[in-house]
Amino acid sequence: MTEWTPLDPALAKVLPTGEPVNVSRRGFLGGASAGALVLGFGLPVGAARAQAAGAAPAVVPGTRVPAFLAINPDGTIRLQSPFAEGGQGVWTAMAQIVGEELDADPATFVVENAPTGPDYQVINGKMRITGGSMSVRSSYDTMRRLGASARAMLIQAAAQRLSVPASALSTQPGRVVHQASGRSLSYAELAPHALDLPAPTTPPALKDPKDFRWIGKPQARLDVRAKSTGKAQFAIDSKVDGMLHAAVQHAPRLGLAVGKIRNEAAVKAMKGVHSVHVLDGAVAVVAPRFWHARRAVEAAQVDWVEPAGASYRPMPATFSTADHAAHLATVQGTQEVAETAGDVAKAFADAGAKGTLSATYHSQYLNHAQLEPPSALARFNADGTLDMWFPNQAPDMFLAEVAKVSGLPPEKIRIHSPLLGGFFGRHFLYPKGNPYPQAIELAKRVNAPVKLIWTREEEFLRDPLRPMAAVRFRGVVDASGMPLAVEAVSATEGPREGIADKRSGEIDPTALEGLAGKSYALPNARIAQIFVKSPTTVAYWRSVGNSMNDFFYEAFLDELADKGGQDPYAVRLHLLSGNARLTTLLKAVVDLSGGWKRGPFTAPDGTTRARGMAMASPFGTQTAAIAEVSIADGQVKVHDVWQAIDPGSIVNPAIITAQVNSAVALGLSQALIEEAAYKNGERVARNFDGYPILTPDRMPRVHVRIVESGEKMGGIGEPGLPAVPPAVANAVSRLRGQRVRTLPIGTLS
Repeated sequence: MTEWTPLDPALAKVLPTGEPVNVSRRGFLGGASAGALVLGFGLPVGAARAQAAGAAPAVVPGTRVPAFLAINPDGTIRLQSPFAEGGQGVWTAMAQIVGEELDADPATFVVENAPTGPDYQVINGKMRITGGSMSVRSSYDTMRRLGASARAMLIQAAAQRLSVPASALSTQPGRVVHQASGRSLSYAELAPHALDLPAPTTPPALKDPKDFRWIGKPQARLDVRAKSTGKAQFAIDSKVDGMLHAAVQHAPRLGLAVGKIRNEAAVKAMKGVHSVHVLDGAVAVVAPRFWHARRAVEAAQVDWVEPAGASYRPMPATFSTADHAAHLATVQGTQEVAETAGDVAKAFADAGAKGTLSATYHSQYLNHAQLEPPSALARFNADGTLDMWFPNQAPDMFLAEVAKVSGLPPEKIRIHSPLLGGFFGRHFLYPKGNPYPQAIELAKRVNAPVKLIWTREEEFLRDPLRPMAAVRFRGVVDASGMPLAVEAVSATEGPREGIADKRSGEIDPTALEGLAGKSYALPNARIAQIFVKSPTTVAYWRSVGNSMNDFFYEAFLDELADKGGQDPYAVRLHLLSGNARLTTLLKAVVDLSGGWKRGPFTAPDGTTRARGMAMASPFGTQTAAIAEVSIADGQVKVHDVWQAIDPGSIVNPAIITAQVNSAVALGLSQALIEEAAYKNGERVARNFDGYPILTPDRMPRVHVRIVESGEKMGGIGEPGLPAVPPAVANAVSRLRGQRVRTLPIGTLS
């Protein structure tokens, strides 16, 4: 990672300040020179020169072209993205959207994470996070207008250069063209002049979608080459001059404090050790090399003691996940109702025992288990400022928290947001779950930059988990065998209320999404929650509540189908009667799979197989999935997964296909294998040897069909996951003749 350095004097002339700015990790495309800065250069960014003389207008997020775009002499375009790239393809999507209206090939873009600041709070003009599958759908119109505004500025600059009306000009990719004379100017030639112009006061007209050149079409990922060649820089790669390394040993249970380091003198004498430190619930060793820091801190013999006062969500010494699952299944308490329809009580009373069904379903705690473990690099500077590099999904939120921890005002803090080495919701603000406070504290103590890496073992110990839940279902089928009523009561704690460590007075929607909000036209329904605080810290996880709740609902729906002697496909078509969008989607996945055949049936290879189906409606997108499975030696083999996905409208079909494949992999991993378990208050697994994830040999063939309905744009990164676990569970249940009600499925007897 490149240091913060003063600007080239030629560049300083085009900035309202001349202050140092953040030079990118690529050294701004090999080194900035006169003419390279053309439409802006990150922060600090003032108004364009034509606006600099007057009072600076209030920032309307996404409107100031110089904050986002720079066009270089070689024609490449630098885009500061409001959203973090962690493998989901959002940088490529941003380049496609901006490039479409700018009339610039997305392949010419170099995209980086934008710094903090109001310019980039483009989610409803108020917020900036990367999560909830919101990036593209929340910023689509804004980023289109940004590209159109930049194009208008370039056309205006060309009109002045060519002495022709702007209305006589058009653009081709990377050029402004005067058709009448055959003259043209490249964007690179025009950009220095465009900088002198104010952005359009009236939003420029946007393209008719029928004229799109790049939106809606496959586009190669912009980040693949750097990642494939080892040039991509992640937080764990960050380095600055004079940097020391740190490693930590956390208390085995959250809430414990350091009593004494019994062999502290021996640890201090180990090779390379700079210093040993007692932190809140942890011991740290600082050294010039990370390996020495790690070896020393792991050698520390620490006496852990109960805290003297209150602490954040202390882990009980008696806690076990097995006991907690049993508790959730039977606990009584206030049932807070999130959704009702019809008269559930009457439906059950009228049905009698013959037409009713009861079942309790369970989900497990899950780690994020992202490839890159968390790290944080903190550097206090001689001018009283603080630079920090760490993985994050919400830089402005972290800025506020770093200010609290460091004691510095936000304007003296610079947050650098490198590429994310996977995230799945891991890099939000989680109390006791992020390393940046420890890095800040250590940098203060040693008076030098400190880079702290949590090893995988320490990450597994402090990673906040996807919540566990038990859902008690009751259902009724009518005389024809079709579902008449469903009641679902979930005993759980949602991520939002868990992170806040308090109840807000309202039901946490992330606790019940996927149970509530289903699109089936059931005459009678009741969805409720019994709030049960988790002994663990909890977090968002890919597709959040939908990741477990759609398993619950869709698997129980199959149980109801069996209870009524109905086929699950026929039941879903019946419940979707009148819903043209979802009926089309369901039929699309059946067609994609070659026709619905539930099984069991004998495959050409002689294996006995069955299929299961499920639907989900997460994050504004509709999905339907079918899975085909067999079982050998107690192990479930998923041969194929077919998924039809309707996100309304699309930007890049290649990214959608890739994201569905990724979501299928993670959905299968949690359905078949993954589980974060506790015994005696401590984690059972501290690395991947005890926490296995899906291996390549267990990955099925994935078939994707995009159904573009034209409805409001939905998300892409997370929606492909929730329908996968229930489709697999329904197939396994059919094959075994015994219901799967608990995940992970694991090894079958």
